[in-house]
Amino acid sequence: MKHHFADFLDREGDYWTVVPNRERFIDEFECTDEGDPTIQVALIGKDSKDWEKCLTLPNLEEITLHEANSDQFEAVSNFTQITRLRVTHFRPKHIEGLAKLTNLEELVLEYVSGFSDLSLLSGLSKLRSLHLENLRRVSDFSGLMGSASLRYLSIFGTLDWNQPIDNFEFLRGLQNLEHLGLSFVTSACKYPAFLPAIALKRLKRIKLAPHYFSAQEYALLSAILEGVSGAGWGAYRRIAHKSMGLPINDPRRLLTDLEIKEKHPEVFINMDGRRIADPDSEWFEFTGKRAGRVKCTHPKASEKCAQVAQQFEAMKTEARALITRFT
Repeated sequence: MKHHFADFLDREGDYWTVVPNRERFIDEFECTDEGDPTIQVALIGKDSKDWEKCLTLPNLEEITLHEANSDQFEAVSNFTQITRLRVTHFRPKHIEGLAKLTNLEELVLEYVSGFSDLSLLSGLSKLRSLHLENLRRVSDFSGLMGSASLRYLSIFGTLDWNQPIDNFEFLRGLQNLEHLGLSFVTSACKYPAFLPAIALKRLKRIKLAPHYFSAQEYALLSAILEGVSGAGWGAYRRIAHKSMGLPINDPRRLLTDLEIKEKHPEVFINMDGRRIADPDSEWFEFTGKRAGRVKCTHPKASEKCAQVAQQFEAMKTEARALITRFT
């Protein structure tokens, strides 16, 4: 799958200042005078001419390596002053050079699939934000255990490939984490896979769709992360699958985006701000992988939802007992 250039970084808070994906080519490096003090952001790729002159730029803060060659990737270790780095579409056998970037605060690795060991990243003592997307040879994330400065972590697969995660033990070493995002991921780790999340005492937000793991795991996370934004999955959600614009006289058109998200999950807010829903295609989708669903208009929908809610509460009760034994 070719890179989408969408910006999947949650830009609320102070986690990210790196240039958004779709704007990356604005800063494509062009031949310039050596030592130009005005250049702070640069994109370097295999077709960049005289890219070595970047080595002389005293105030360079951010680099995007897009489809770079091996020489360019190896040269990155010389840019020890940069605080932001994005690497896309490259297959390095190792990432040892990144360990020299001791001032790095923000790191994005997208479609970087040649290496498998993340442990060198734990030595980046200033690393605040890390986004990992489509790392084809990585399934062991234990190398992140020592990332004490990390406040933001997102691990993404893609529409055509789920990012494997061996287990979630690495969460125990991320006590300062405030944001955790998991998307298009999979794990063979059995329940209670998310028990290590007990260590995330400073977590403020989790972004995790309600269908990647078993309902038991979501119940466990709900119990561990009570009060954390995004952790209130509940037993089911109401969702509309067809795209039909809201009628002009629909009162939901007058509500704020926040009110829509909190009170009307059946309404989807499109990228352009358009609100779409179709009452005839509304379903109750149950939390958990392959947990099923029932159409809202089904005569036994309420009965089924009540049954699922009761089961989910029982799972949360079991989870609380488990938490007590391990804390």
